[in-house]
Amino acid sequence: MDIESAKALGMAIAVGIGVLGPGIGIGLIVSKALEAIGRNPEAAGKITPMMFIGIAFTEALAIFALVIGFIVKFV
Repeated sequence: MDIESAKALGMAIAVGIGVLGPGIGIGLIVSKALEAIGRNPEAAGKITPMMFIGIAFTEALAIFALVIGFIVKFV
């Protein structure tokens, strides 16, 4: 295996494992927000913005994993 193949494999593993946690986290955030809105529909105006903030922070972790993958691949 040459160095370029190893870098490509390293990037795939880093990004693959790195987005696994945020993917599960986003699913849990949306699940709990919809559950809370279902229990108390009047609170949807307060729950929805907080849900989107949580999604944005969780998605930032996936973007960090992608950046690390690119660093592994091209440096």
